[in-house]
Amino acid sequence: MTDQPFTRPSGRTPDELRPVTIDPGFVRTATGSALIACGGTRVICTASVEDRVPRWRAGSGLGWLTAEYGMLPASTGERKQRDAARGRQDGRTVEIQRLIGRSLRGVVDVAALGERTIAIDCDVLEADGGTRCASITGAYVALALACERLIADGAIERSPLLGSVAAVSCGIVGETALLDLDYPEDSRAEVDANVVMTGEGGLVEVQATAEGTPLARASLDELLELAAAGIGQLRAAQLEAIAAGAA
Repeated sequence: MTDQPFTRPSGRTPDELRPVTIDPGFVRTATGSALIACGGTRVICTASVEDRVPRWRAGSGLGWLTAEYGMLPASTGERKQRDAARGRQDGRTVEIQRLIGRSLRGVVDVAALGERTIAIDCDVLEADGGTRCASITGAYVALALACERLIADGAIERSPLLGSVAAVSCGIVGETALLDLDYPEDSRAEVDANVVMTGEGGLVEVQATAEGTPLARASLDELLELAAAGIGQLRAAQLEAIAAGAA
């Protein structure tokens, strides 16, 4: 890395997250919900419970979790056409919602759910970079609150959660490793990565792309260390939001 670190437009230090707030119970009609804000990115996350599973899982005694993701038309400033108007989902939407589902299923004991499906919906209100990471982080809070509700209602005997999960972006801009890229940084990054990690430090998924110059192993290790520190802070915000939502 260069001796002259990249100066972030926001004034943040390289290892500093954007301001994070998680508002639990934002959608009262959902079983569990949260509004997460990471700087200028804001996402509504809801968890809805259905007393059924997909046909391919019926009779197994096991539950299921699925996820959907979408961006509101005005979320990027220039109006984004709705998927329904196009008649299909774009590839980015499909990839992100699959990532959200995989990330959450990695910390769920589906046997403890019984034959129920938890549907996660993540709707981006405003996008300023890191929408998939904010969605995963907020969706975990919505999921945890939904599980608390199921236990309180006597629908399940124990929590199906095996741990926690959160996600954060990181990258290299101007030869400097940065945590939690906003859109201006993301759009000029030489390396862009999204890291999904459990609260215990286990890697669930790492998506990393280098533009122009291959990513050195040492640089990847540096990015993972940044991400781990950031996810530790996100974990603390999640715990605080879950405690407030369950109170």
